[in-house]
Amino acid sequence: MRYTISGKHIDIGESLQSHVQAELSACLEKYAGRPTDAQVVFSRDAHEYVCESTVHLSTGLTAQAKAHATEIYAAFDACLGKMDKQLRRYKRRLKDHHRDRVEPVELTGANAYILASEDTKSESEPETLQPMIVAEMETQIPSLSVGEAVMQMELAGAPVLVFRNEGKSNVNVVYRRDDGNIGWIDP
Repeated sequence: MRYTISGKHIDIGESLQSHVQAELSACLEKYAGRPTDAQVVFSRDAHEYVCESTVHLSTGLTAQAKAHATEIYAAFDACLGKMDKQLRRYKRRLKDHHRDRVEPVELTGANAYILASEDTKSESEPETLQPMIVAEMETQIPSLSVGEAVMQMELAGAPVLVFRNEGKSNVNVVYRRDDGNIGWIDP
């Protein structure tokens, strides 16, 4: 595993670097199977120290945490506490997901298109109302329950997830709303 421990406009000593590496590796061994790399950045914000950490896991999950404190070690410890809580929740969700499901997730093939964006600066009317296709790709639509779809969306950090509802066999959508809640479209 690669560790990148740095400071923005502040000097990070060997003692702090070894403390960060030891504590972070202990936390990651507890919850994450194979972390690939971790980045920890320290900075100052007026009279407080700020610690931002990002950990990339081999499963594709990226865990991030940020904390403020008047001392640099306290800022890291608070950030590590948030990271620990986040990884613990994700591991619990994954365990619950695998315990409830006895069969693998069924995937259905679908076409995905990338459309050219509209030129909003142009005041003239477009020649046609059909959008221009920039790229065409194959994608997979999983068959999940609504709870599993919400979990997959949150684990991936995606704003929206299209899935086939196991209970009804039709295509559904879950998405993150502007107010922070989750929306579910069931046609």
